[in-house]
Amino acid sequence: MSILSGSTPHAGFAKVAAVNCDEDSNKAFCGSMGVQGFPTLKIVRPGKKPGKPTVEDYQGERSAKAIADAVADRMPNHVVRLRDDKLEGWLRERNESAKALLFTNKGTTSSLIKSLAIEFLGGISFAQIRDKEAEAVKIFGITEFPTLVLLPGGDEDSLIYSGELKKDPIVAFLSQVAAPNPDPPAPAPKKPKTEKKATKEAKESPKKQQESTSTETAEPEITIELGNDESTDTPTVEKSPTPIPKPQAPPIPTLDIPATLKASCLLPKSKTCILAILPPADDPNTPTALTSLAEISQKHELRKAHLFPFYATPASNDENARLRKALALDAGLELVAVNARRGWWSRFDGKAGFGGQEVEDWIDAIRLDGRGKEKLPEGVVEEDEQDVHDEL
Repeated sequence: MSILSGSTPHAGFAKVAAVNCDEDSNKAFCGSMGVQGFPTLKIVRPGKKPGKPTVEDYQGERSAKAIADAVADRMPNHVVRLRDDKLEGWLRERNESAKALLFTNKGTTSSLIKSLAIEFLGGISFAQIRDKEAEAVKIFGITEFPTLVLLPGGDEDSLIYSGELKKDPIVAFLSQVAAPNPDPPAPAPKKPKTEKKATKEAKESPKKQQESTSTETAEPEITIELGNDESTDTPTVEKSPTPIPKPQAPPIPTLDIPATLKASCLLPKSKTCILAILPPADDPNTPTALTSLAEISQKHELRKAHLFPFYATPASNDENARLRKALALDAGLELVAVNARRGWWSRFDGKAGFGGQEVEDWIDAIRLDGRGKEKLPEGVVEEDEQDVHDEL
């Protein structure tokens, strides 16, 4: 059938199937779907529970455009609509996972973006934001609308889509960070039923048959398939009769000598590092800061999320004193983020303490919107002829 297959603006946004109700093998199914005349069109959407779809008779005009528009109006919408004041919260939520953000000058959510959100449900979170949200537009440097920005998660750089605004090339672009949801497998061939059994099934309640059949379709039937439509944001947690102690986070690596510090963070092409620059004397904040960094690192490790590395550098490391001087740091405990490749650094002020939440908020701010970044002073990174500093 041509509906939603290339002749309308909604091409490719729904699965379309036809069932010949005159065939004996299909009569029981067509009866269970309440088919009484031909042609009959049914729109099938995922229900609240997997395997129990919502089935609706199509009563509108029998044209490709009218049918396509009806299906588009009923598409589940997994796209969050954002404003400037909600952007940071959305970015922080599950910030290690991939996100796609559409900047648009329209106030409605298009079928295309709805379809993409369904295609990558559970793998990429989708949102859209209007051109009038000036702060968001400025943060991402958007100059044209619409513009689709892909945020791979972790410390990975954002990617801007520059191709045609069609589903297939955008799916290919998004597939860099997550695989699209596969179509459900075709049902295995069924053995022929006896006439008596088929007659019995044909008389069963349509509702009962509908609940037990989620992958078959009526004639002709338009269906949007999402696979498992259960939320992936809230995991099921089973209560344990006895408390399970939280595993102690392993300490972050220590860079004892100048060579290891340079090799890990201060080469011209080094990416972001978090450094705990330890003071020569005991500092009451040092154990708290090191524990906070260790627990943040462990949390992301357990989630298998990409995050930049954390290191401690003791006062005995000669590079420690050189960094303090180059960055004009105090003699006490210092937490800094350094990105030699992009030529920036950021200092944690520590005024609110060195607890896990405070340190993680600082790290998230660096990752998500670049707050607190300053230009890296000359001399922190040693240049040579082969490694040219990348300012991009």
